[in-house]
Amino acid sequence: MSIQSQYQQKRREAIDAVSVVRDGDFIVVPTGVGEPPALLTALSEQRLRWRDVKVGQILPVRKFGYFDPETVEHVRHVSFFFGAASRAGGQAGWVDFIPSYFSEMPTLIERGQIPADVVFAMASPMDQHGYFSLSLGTDYTMAAVAKARAIVLEVNPNVPFAFGACHVHISQVSALVESGEAVMEVGLPKIGPVQQAIGKYVADMIDDGSTLQIGYGGIPDAVVMQLTAKRDLGIHTEMIGDGILTLIESGAVTNRRKTFMPGRMVATFALGSNKLYRFMDRNPALEMHPVDFTNDPYVASRNDNLVAINATLQIDLLGQCGSESLGAVPYSGTGGQSDFVRAANRSRDGKAFIVLPSTAKDDSISRIVPTLTPGAHVSTSKNDINYVVTEHGVAQLRGKSAKQRAQALIQIAHPVFREELTAQARQLNLL
Repeated sequence: MSIQSQYQQKRREAIDAVSVVRDGDFIVVPTGVGEPPALLTALSEQRLRWRDVKVGQILPVRKFGYFDPETVEHVRHVSFFFGAASRAGGQAGWVDFIPSYFSEMPTLIERGQIPADVVFAMASPMDQHGYFSLSLGTDYTMAAVAKARAIVLEVNPNVPFAFGACHVHISQVSALVESGEAVMEVGLPKIGPVQQAIGKYVADMIDDGSTLQIGYGGIPDAVVMQLTAKRDLGIHTEMIGDGILTLIESGAVTNRRKTFMPGRMVATFALGSNKLYRFMDRNPALEMHPVDFTNDPYVASRNDNLVAINATLQIDLLGQCGSESLGAVPYSGTGGQSDFVRAANRSRDGKAFIVLPSTAKDDSISRIVPTLTPGAHVSTSKNDINYVVTEHGVAQLRGKSAKQRAQALIQIAHPVFREELTAQARQLNLL
């Protein structure tokens, strides 16, 4: 049967395509804008017909109807990383949570430790050889494709066809639906004077020819905005967004001096504007790969001068970072922070930056604390931490004693809290 005949045979309306789901199934959905809105809307509308179905995903960006505490016995969300759509449910306990390093999620799926019965994913139009590209969320989804009983694609002409290990053949597809709505756009975070000050400290320490991993948030993007005069930067990251696109357009990113995959950018998911998605389409300078490739600390560290830039919510005087919870209350997830901190530490001349404003709540709370708030989820350990940056300066902690760390962190705390932190450090016998 020709690939076009297979395509036509597998076309469905969304309400029919979701019929592949059975009671007890675990549905895997890609990160962010890789989620298929028509399929998840249809699943939501019919959710009362199933029991004990779970939808697993990192960072959902739309709050579909199945995000409903009254119907979780039918369809329940399982988060690998909380976002705006799932955070309230996670904090209330009716959204489940599976902790893991982002890089290890494909392995957990391959070993059956995270189930993968069905895949729902956004996909580009099929090419002449019968392949679709899961360019917006390659992540752990390709591992799920290899394991799943049923693969259902939402095919959209606005999804870019990217190169890399992100392709699914029509013969693997159980059903597909067609949609034409614009891919959801996610704008750049707000950048204020504090973010700009932190960004300048970091930007000044990034050399020409470095390879960048840039996390999501106002401070990482503030760093990016101050790198446009750099030369021959490379990209090996988990997320490609509009900040990176700005660097490409300025000429700062050429990928020529990368020591691993020179000439090519590497990412595992996209989050940005339609301009970004158009840039990704059949661009030979970009490859989208599964997260066990992009985020594997050994693979990423094959780039010399790897720079990792990630944010945290709180750090203690030993250097432990609580990046994903407010005390015991969940807020986000581990994501790729630990992966890339370790990768940069392994990289020849690499630099791992953890960035944070020195205070919260209008300067009433210090984010640098003697000990983490009880119950805080540690994302980057005291053994992995290297550079910490606030608007008041840079503390380099790797290889330093507990006393030296406490001294360095107090120096970059907000001046209002330095005396109090010094007294608390003495009580802890750190000074």
